[in-house]
Amino acid sequence: MAIKPIKTISVIGDGGWGTTLAIHLSRKNYSVTLWGAFPENIAQCARARENKKFLPGFKIPSQVRLTSDIHEAVGFGQMVVLAVPSEYLASTLEKVRRTAYKGKVFVSVVKGINPDSFKRMSEIVHEHLQVPLVVLSGPTIAPEVAGGIPTTAVAACRREELAKTVQKVFNSDTFRIYTNTDVVGVEIGGSVKNVIALACGICDGLGLGTNTKAAILTRGLAEITRLGTALGGRRETFYGLAGLGDLATTCFSPSSRNRTVGEALGRGSKIKDVLGGMNAVAEGVVTAKAVYRLSRKKRIAMPIVTEVYKIIYENKPARRALKDLMNRSLKSESN
Repeated sequence: MAIKPIKTISVIGDGGWGTTLAIHLSRKNYSVTLWGAFPENIAQCARARENKKFLPGFKIPSQVRLTSDIHEAVGFGQMVVLAVPSEYLASTLEKVRRTAYKGKVFVSVVKGINPDSFKRMSEIVHEHLQVPLVVLSGPTIAPEVAGGIPTTAVAACRREELAKTVQKVFNSDTFRIYTNTDVVGVEIGGSVKNVIALACGICDGLGLGTNTKAAILTRGLAEITRLGTALGGRRETFYGLAGLGDLATTCFSPSSRNRTVGEALGRGSKIKDVLGGMNAVAEGVVTAKAVYRLSRKKRIAMPIVTEVYKIIYENKPARRALKDLMNRSLKSESN
């Protein structure tokens, strides 16, 4: 289909990242509508022009429309940005399906893998809507993007002209967007890095050093690459922004939700207590279950992911998990 110039954009999801993207796109003079599932939060955002729950400290421009009406939101934009947590994507898409969504360009910034079907988020979108879709992913901590700190990301689509359209819409002098045709690699890199970030956070909670975190990050990247290439991703993608770049940011940033959850687990907290005290979603918790199951199904060695899964879902003590990792049989670094 011919791609018309984009002037209006709807962001579906009023979490930290969705709100950040609405602010960013409004600054670029696009007409933006931000949708949230909870009317009370949308009402609060409208009153304060600030998302105090998910992105405190950043003003939402007055030009950004706020709504909890999905029909109004989807109907507004020529481009629709999906920015809801992965576990709520399917139910949100069912709502979108009842709107006038056809003929629009869709962008997914959702990171995760379904723990039952093992489908990536773009596959779930296509299953529900059958629409043109671009995946936007990379090392993008929301408060830094909202604060105008230089950031890069990747717009991935098999149709390069569609990726270039999204690249042009989102690119700015503080947010540089590259294109890629490897949707599988970009999505796997952006999803599995959250599990490795949990492992790095666990190291922080145990009081371990930089040596340990560097080892987890490096060997974690090897695990991501093994899984991603087995699923059809290109090896070089995992050493780019959506792979190594996103992994490094998520593992080391104090603002990373997944690293923070891991830190609490390393200090001995139980996962239900950690998640119960959070407003935002730590995608790595559900993704750990999905990747653990998928790696066993595919018979792909992912020892770090396995230990994170056991800490979260089998209450394995973190120090024992670390000891078991360090005492695995010796092998070449290429394995």
